[in-house]
Amino acid sequence: AAIGGKDSMSGSFLDLDVPPTLISFAIAPIQAGEVITPEFKEAGHPVYLFQPDGSAQDQRAAWAEFLRLHRKGKIAAAWAVENGMAEAVMKMSFGNRIGFKGMSQNSPVWYTSRSGAIIAELTEDIGNCHPDGFCGKIGHTITEPVITIGTDSASIDELLSLNEAVLADVYPTRTAVEGKAPVLDCPAFTRPVPKIGAAKPKVLIPVFPGTNCEYDSARAAQRAGLETEIFVINNQSAKDVSESAAAFARKLRESQILFLPGGFSGGDEPDGSGKFITAFLRGPETSEAVMDLLKNRDGLALGICNGFQALIKLGLVPYGEIRDTDETCPTLSFNCLGRHQSKIVNTRVVSNKSPWLARVNPGEVYAVPISHGEGRFLCAPELLKALAENGQIATQYADLEGLPTMDPDFNPNGSAWAVEGVTSPDGRVFGKMGHAERIGPGLYRNVPGEYDLQLFQAARDYFAVL
Repeated sequence: AAIGGKDSMSGSFLDLDVPPTLISFAIAPIQAGEVITPEFKEAGHPVYLFQPDGSAQDQRAAWAEFLRLHRKGKIAAAWAVENGMAEAVMKMSFGNRIGFKGMSQNSPVWYTSRSGAIIAELTEDIGNCHPDGFCGKIGHTITEPVITIGTDSASIDELLSLNEAVLADVYPTRTAVEGKAPVLDCPAFTRPVPKIGAAKPKVLIPVFPGTNCEYDSARAAQRAGLETEIFVINNQSAKDVSESAAAFARKLRESQILFLPGGFSGGDEPDGSGKFITAFLRGPETSEAVMDLLKNRDGLALGICNGFQALIKLGLVPYGEIRDTDETCPTLSFNCLGRHQSKIVNTRVVSNKSPWLARVNPGEVYAVPISHGEGRFLCAPELLKALAENGQIATQYADLEGLPTMDPDFNPNGSAWAVEGVTSPDGRVFGKMGHAERIGPGLYRNVPGEYDLQLFQAARDYFAVL
């Protein structure tokens, strides 16, 4: 079996060796605007099966008919059938909790394998869509969140619960809700401004062993009109690390922004997220360059996911300086579920005190992709209160109503007070778990929401001193 990811293909793990492996992927690229998402979109739509009873040639004709209808704008949703029609309509119902009522009786045909078949929600009835029977109507969507096939009927909530519980003993999806998340609001009255501006601010993006978000990060910054430089840290020997530190310090002094991107630094060994990044930036040469950027040159720093972990361990958030940390300082720990979480969550803006958040307002809700195993923000209650009062709690995880929550469906790691992002006292340093850089045309079309916090546009504005 193929083992994916940069770090897992490093060659060995404990007593296991990974042999040289050729991995082949087959893709069928299309224009992003032609992508169809699988969830049912609207009640009252007919649902059709595209699969003939004949030869492979007939199947190709069925696919061609499906494509023709799609290009005419008549396909609202589609699912490539895996284990049967019943499973397909069930999973198409999950996304928007739109129900389904089948036309035929509860026969085995609903539960048998149908390799190559496609089930599609159409915008209108098309009758016998092909004279050779390449497709036929099997039912329609309904408002009630229930799936009915013949005499069998079940609620979407019940089916979703059963579906998610299959591996719950070994792969849990929920934990007990602990505590409450207060609704925080701290609008900015003033923000720091630089003494000297820059026509095109430069962002330095260091790449540590395990970093894997450098290209997403650079693209997001470039789209906002920032200049970027990706700099790979060489750790093959002590001499290489020393030379990298000197080069990093030199390049940072030529930059206005430091961006620590996400990834799995050092393979994310237990309690090790950001460990190498932290050790590297604590060196005399590198730490001096970082503090010169922040204290003397009014620069900005951003850390996302793995980068946020490093900022916390360095003390740059919430203290605004590289310092020794101890058990009284905030930390990021393992997710409450005890495993990696990867999903889209909502975050609510608490404070726009930071220059990074100058283009958004408290109370606004933004969708953000997350992908981490150690993202649980832990902090002493007294310090939490102080951070909130100073406007340093920037964002909180939010539910579907836009309210901060400890519910693990929406707060993916169990962070105290639902904290997702924190800043330094003056706001120039911002750390957050969610990947605000992973945005772009054509992404997340099946999960609606506003994704662009405009972090990098705000950073560009910050340096546009008149």
